[in-house]
Amino acid sequence: MRIPWAYKAHNIATSAIISSYNMGENQPLFYISALGLVLNTLLDLIQLHFIALFKMGDVAKDLTSGTVGGAAQLIVGHPFDTIKVKLQSQPVPLPGQPPKYAGAVDAVKQTLAAEGPRGLYKGMGAPLATVAAFNALLFTVRGQMESFLRSEPGVPLTVNQQVIAGAGAGVAVSFLACPTELIKCRLQAQSALAIDAGSAGVAVKYGGPMDVAKHVLRSEGGARGLFKGLVPTLAREVPGNAAMFGVYEALKQYMAGGTDTSKLGRGSLIVAGGLAGASFWSSVYPTDVVKSVLQVDDYKNPKYKGSMHAFRSILASEGVKGLYKGFGPAMARSIPANAACFLAYEVTRSSLG
Repeated sequence: MRIPWAYKAHNIATSAIISSYNMGENQPLFYISALGLVLNTLLDLIQLHFIALFKMGDVAKDLTSGTVGGAAQLIVGHPFDTIKVKLQSQPVPLPGQPPKYAGAVDAVKQTLAAEGPRGLYKGMGAPLATVAAFNALLFTVRGQMESFLRSEPGVPLTVNQQVIAGAGAGVAVSFLACPTELIKCRLQAQSALAIDAGSAGVAVKYGGPMDVAKHVLRSEGGARGLFKGLVPTLAREVPGNAAMFGVYEALKQYMAGGTDTSKLGRGSLIVAGGLAGASFWSSVYPTDVVKSVLQVDDYKNPKYKGSMHAFRSILASEGVKGLYKGFGPAMARSIPANAACFLAYEVTRSSLG
C-alpha cells in the first residue's frame, strides 16, 4: 500500500526534474511550474485526508473551506496587491516632475531595491491574521444566503440568485475588510508617501500591523478611526462580490452544459475562478482607488473631506486615468489569486462532503 504523502512527494520530485531538464535556463517558467505542482499536490492531500478528519455541518464546512481558499488567495496575490496600493497612493507629481513610479514594473524594481523581496509582502500580517475570518465569513454568509434563496434542498441556484447571495456576503465582509485594509494600506503605502528629497532611504512610520492599529486607536478617533473608508469599502464589496459570484456560477454552468456543475475538473474551476476575480475588479476598481486614498490620508491635515470629494479631486487633477492607477497589478493579481481561492475552496468543500 502506497503512503499518499510519500507518493505525492515522489511525483513532485520526478516532475520537477523533468521540467528542469526540458526548460534548461528558463528558470522563471520552472519556478512557476514548481509552484503549480506544489499547489496541486496540497489540494490532493486535502482531498485525501479531510474526509477522515471532519464530519461537520454546512456552516462549519463553509468556514473551513473559506479559510483554505483565503490562505491560497493571500499567498498568491499579496505581492501584486502591494504594487497596486503603491501606485494608487503615490503623491501627484508637481508640474514638470515625473511620478514616483513610472508604472508597475518600476514600482517592483524600486521596492526590491529599497526594501528587498520582503517589501512585496509588507502589510501581509494584517490580512494573514484575518484571512481565515474574512474568507470564512464571505463563504459562510454566501452559503447561508444560498440556503435562504434555494426553493428546496439540493436544487442548484440560478445565476441571478448567486448574484444576490454574493451581494449579501459583500455587506457582511465589508465590516471586517475595512479595518484590515486600512492597516494593510498604511503599511504598503508608507514608502510611497514618504517625502524623500533625493534620499535613497525609506521613511518608516509604522513598525507593523499592531503599531498601525495602536496609532489609529490612540490618535485618530479610537475604534471609529479603524473604519475610515467604510462607505467605499461597502461600495466595492457589495457589487464586486455580486459580480464575482454571478460570473463564477455562469461560467461553471456554461462549461458544464447545465446547472449540474459537480463534475467539472480543476482546470474548469481555475478558469471560472480567475475570470470571476477579474470581473470583481473590472466592475469596482475606481471605488477601490477612492478607498485606498482615504485610508492613507493624513488624519490631522486631511486632503479629502470624504468619498465624493476624493473621487472629484482625483478626476479633476488626474482625469479618468487617475481612477485606474494600479489597475494592471490588480488584474494581474486577481486572476491567479482568485483561481487559487476558488479551486482551494471547491476541493476542500467537496472533500468535506
